[in-house]
Amino acid sequence: MSTTSSLTLPWLLLNIFLIFPIIPSSHIPPIVPTCRDKCGNLTIKYPFGSDFGCGHPDFARYIKCTSGELRFSSGTGAYTVSNIDYTTSTLVLTDLFMSTCSSMQNSGSFRLDRASPFTLSSQDIFILLGCSRTSPVFDPNEDLCDTGSGLHLCRGMYSCEGVSGIGLEPNGPISSCCVYQPIVDFGSGFGLDLPKLQCSSYASMYGFGGDETDPMKWQFGISLEYNDSYYTETCKDCEASGGFCGFAGYTQSFSCICRGGGNSTTNCYGRGYAWNGTWRHKIQTKMCFGGTLLLLVLLLL
Repeated sequence: MSTTSSLTLPWLLLNIFLIFPIIPSSHIPPIVPTCRDKCGNLTIKYPFGSDFGCGHPDFARYIKCTSGELRFSSGTGAYTVSNIDYTTSTLVLTDLFMSTCSSMQNSGSFRLDRASPFTLSSQDIFILLGCSRTSPVFDPNEDLCDTGSGLHLCRGMYSCEGVSGIGLEPNGPISSCCVYQPIVDFGSGFGLDLPKLQCSSYASMYGFGGDETDPMKWQFGISLEYNDSYYTETCKDCEASGGFCGFAGYTQSFSCICRGGGNSTTNCYGRGYAWNGTWRHKIQTKMCFGGTLLLLVLLLL
């Protein structure tokens, strides 16, 4: 063997191994989808997304899947999304510090960002508990409390044993309770500032569970409606091809994210489904070709 051949051989072998790595096909890691259609027990559909780049960018800043739980974020904290109804374009939030009949405690505030694509549902009823006598909600010139039908809601909440959690006795006077009707309409930009309102806690309910007289059956939570006009024909075409509607780039332009990896500006037809067939066949062909080439080189030495 010539000196030149001896020097060239290592480089030739190195290039062969780099271009055609000999890896058993059984050890090739699967391609993990970049978007998921489930978060915990909730189904995730557009305009929501499970991971960064999934769903619509206007919703991605508010809704995220964290540790198997779908969370809604606002200026006052993070809240668990307990239910999504895609037919009515509504979702329900659970505030862990919000009072219910079974458990009452000092609550934080709740604010809905004005720029968000969400509005409070017309079914939401806010009940302020443990308010001071000097609270602005009792200002007779503002008319912020429902003193008609709202009184039975206060009586219902104050009949709960959980009321002791805010330092009150069950079935005590309801003079510190207010079924809150803010000056502004329930919508984007709504804010519930408990320190400013001088109240200890709040409860939000979106239904009576079939019995207005039993607060243990009331459906507690914050119901939000969302704008469903984001669902375009382009997104429908992407989903029909098996992809997830998402966004990419600095401009956050539309991107169809394919299940097998990669994305497209339109759809995933012909993309993302070849892992069990074409792609694996190509890899195995390269491995075979690489091994044959290596054998030929060794025979020529």
